[in-house]
Amino acid sequence: MHAKDILIDGYNRIREEVHATVEGLGPDDLSARPSPDTNSIAWLVWHLTRVQDDHVADAFDLDQVWISQDWEKRFGLGLPRHDTGYGHSPAKVAKVRVDSGDLLTGYYDAVHDQTLDALRGLAAKDLERIVDERWDPPVSLGVRLVSVLSDDLQHVGQAAYLRGLLRSAAS
Repeated sequence: MHAKDILIDGYNRIREEVHATVEGLGPDDLSARPSPDTNSIAWLVWHLTRVQDDHVADAFDLDQVWISQDWEKRFGLGLPRHDTGYGHSPAKVAKVRVDSGDLLTGYYDAVHDQTLDALRGLAAKDLERIVDERWDPPVSLGVRLVSVLSDDLQHVGQAAYLRGLLRSAAS
């Protein structure tokens, strides 16, 4: 198995979990927050998708799907165009509301498709290419892709946990 195949499998797992977490939830459940300082499922899925979109596009010199496919306009969040949610205050978290889970999964699927297209073209040596020199040591493409994978899996796990809390409270 090649490294790109492992990465593709990992990113496919994110997609599966995003869909499983969002499926069947309405706007109120997607926006519910256990306390004012916590994140909602909508925010967590939007954020993990924005990070993947931003980081993969940057690493492969691609346009962000958020902008190029008008997802920014479809969401209509009133946030800065390149906002990924990093460091959001509770007030900004509250701005991330959606009318349906289809908006979240549609955006995720579009980002996922772009990510897989980029990964399919990888050669092993490509993973060593430096994509961010702002860190010490500089960040290689391989490290960046694993970092996004890890971050996304953590956030979708948080969203799935929140879904379980909501379902438990509703029973």
